Amino acid sequence: MKKFLIRQKQVLFFIIAGGVCAMVEIGTFKLFSVSIPKFLSWETDFYGIHFPLSNIFSTLIAIVFNYFLSIWFVFERGKHSKKREFAYFMLISFLSTLLSLSFFQVFFRFLYSENMDIGVFVLSPEILSKISAIVLVSVLNYSVKKKVIFNG
Repeated sequence: MKKFLIRQKQVLFFIIAGGVCAMVEIGTFKLFSVSIPKFLSWETDFYGIHFPLSNIFSTLIAIVFNYFLSIWFVFERGKHSKKREFAYFMLISFLSTLLSLSFFQVFFRFLYSENMDIGVFVLSPEILSKISAIVLVSVLNYSVKKKVIFNG
């Protein structure tokens, strides 16, 4: 088991960093999805798009946080210059964000319509949709970031 963990160290650190970033993203999303509609009533349904600003702001915060965790704990630097590395990271993250926002809308409209009580917490449809979108896009993120941006 120890040998397996050592060989999979990068994947484990990616999962840990991703989990921390997911908590940051979900926490900030909850904060924004509760506070922004108080000032902008259209935030809950902007021409059929649910919580657009909450999604965008929480995702941006998580992307920047994820970049720093990635360079400090997960990947080896050196494949590109720091500027190019950051630019590639942001481009991949932007494309992933579009994909994540799309998945969020599909999950929110068609999959999750009721709260889910898991004992300690009650998860709303928007939080369930956010969690599902994050998990789905994370697999793609690891592969692309490892192969395109950082040294394997």
